[in-house]
Amino acid sequence: MPMTRRAMLAATMSTAGAGAAFAATGCSALSKADAGQPTPEPTMIDQIPDNATILLQGDSITDAGRSRDTQDTANDFAMLGNGYAKLIAYHLLSRYPGKGLSIYNRGISGHKVPDLDARWDRDCIDLQPALVSILIGVNDIWHKLNGNYDGTAVQYGEQLSALLDRTEENLPGVKLVVCEPFVLRCGAVNDGWFPEFNERRALCRQAADAAGAVFVPFQTMFDEAVAAGSQPNVWAGDGVHPSAQGAALMAMRWIHETGL
Repeated sequence: MPMTRRAMLAATMSTAGAGAAFAATGCSALSKADAGQPTPEPTMIDQIPDNATILLQGDSITDAGRSRDTQDTANDFAMLGNGYAKLIAYHLLSRYPGKGLSIYNRGISGHKVPDLDARWDRDCIDLQPALVSILIGVNDIWHKLNGNYDGTAVQYGEQLSALLDRTEENLPGVKLVVCEPFVLRCGAVNDGWFPEFNERRALCRQAADAAGAVFVPFQTMFDEAVAAGSQPNVWAGDGVHPSAQGAALMAMRWIHETGL
């Protein structure tokens, strides 16, 4: 049976919980097979081969202080940074120890979509990942508001779509995960960010849908958290870079949306 939201959160917060969820799911599938019922549809992890590479890409939110010295060493503690990417990697490596996954964080602080495009061969294609997760977009508007960039919302959507197309062309069968750019209304974020930021969010969703990617609605998630009674700065003190709580919430939502 599908896990409840509470069960999903508990499972992602502890190895024991993940193991219990795995055992319960496996027993359920065996019971259905024994009873002559249809087996469940393959999940995302079933579509990722053993010894596959998983790549997490983006800007400073993904970067989160990662080590460049060990960036070529899969699953390295320092290379994974100190944000949501590390928490996702910890979950995947402990949840699927037999898969032999190699996980890399190649986010770079300050980057926009054109910056990803300029380094995409080296920092994506050459790694031959089976799954690529991308979180990009906040700098595309933040740098524009600061007068250091002139890219429009339409250009952001077109550039992101082109990057996803390029990825699929060079990596046949790759699984794509596109994360929604987000801001919290505090710190550096004020009314001047809107409505253009929401336009960019919509274009990100369109690009993800066109590419058949899994979409992770981070802005919706944080909006719901604030609507439930929390203060925006709990999740991101400057409105952009997530706190420990914010990174944990992101990792859990990513895991939920991908089914991993």
